[in-house]
Amino acid sequence: MQWQWENATAGAVAGFTTVAALHPLDVVRTRFQVNDGRYTQLPHYKNTPHALFSIARAEGLKGLYAGFYPAVLGSSLSWGLYFFFYSRAKHRYEKGTEEHLGPGLHLASAAEAGALVCLFTNPVWLVKTRLQIQTPGSGARQPYSGFLDALRTILRDEGWCALYKGLGPSLLLVSHGAIQFTTYEEARKIVITLRNKQRKDGNIVGDKALTSVDYAALGALSKIFAALLTYPYQVIRARVQQRPNNDGIPKYRDSYHAFKETLRVCV
Repeated sequence: MQWQWENATAGAVAGFTTVAALHPLDVVRTRFQVNDGRYTQLPHYKNTPHALFSIARAEGLKGLYAGFYPAVLGSSLSWGLYFFFYSRAKHRYEKGTEEHLGPGLHLASAAEAGALVCLFTNPVWLVKTRLQIQTPGSGARQPYSGFLDALRTILRDEGWCALYKGLGPSLLLVSHGAIQFTTYEEARKIVITLRNKQRKDGNIVGDKALTSVDYAALGALSKIFAALLTYPYQVIRARVQQRPNNDGIPKYRDSYHAFKETLRVCV
């Protein structure tokens, strides 16, 4: 079991480091995602640099790091739990066989881990989204003062079910992790095989054939590939998770309504 907890710890540390470095870009991404081009209480941004400059000028560092606490909590939990559940699933599938897992079982392991993580972390991501898109003078109801205040307010005004808004797209986004990890595992095997064939001594060295640059490149390529395929789910989830209007009526009733309206505006 020790190696599984080491994987979980490594995933949690990686999640924290990523969020700390890139959170302002995540704020910009979320605001772009919920802006459907029609009337919105959010400012309109021309592009990413303009958004970063506008947020920094109007809201300061606080605006650029809006929702930072739930982002750190959610990312650390997500990656820690993901690596733990993923390694447990792989270990279970590997029992009774000496062969390497094929793409199908890698996919099943990743999907299983992703679905479990969604159930644990959806409330955290919902609060993060709402904190990131609330702006000064937006005309909305009393803004949330922080993570705990948002949780209390949502539970009081909307009920506990509201914490699981966007769960449908989140479960569909399980395919992101599944695609990413499956692509990573298969690409890693290919690179190792090619490196071993190039060795003149004929020794098989396994993962030792890879350098830190190889791991970084494999991780980046697998992430980009998965993101291109699953990004629309992120847009729908962000729009569904928005705070209801002053009259308590949400902008989108559910994920299907958000998808239909988004498609109608785009087309």
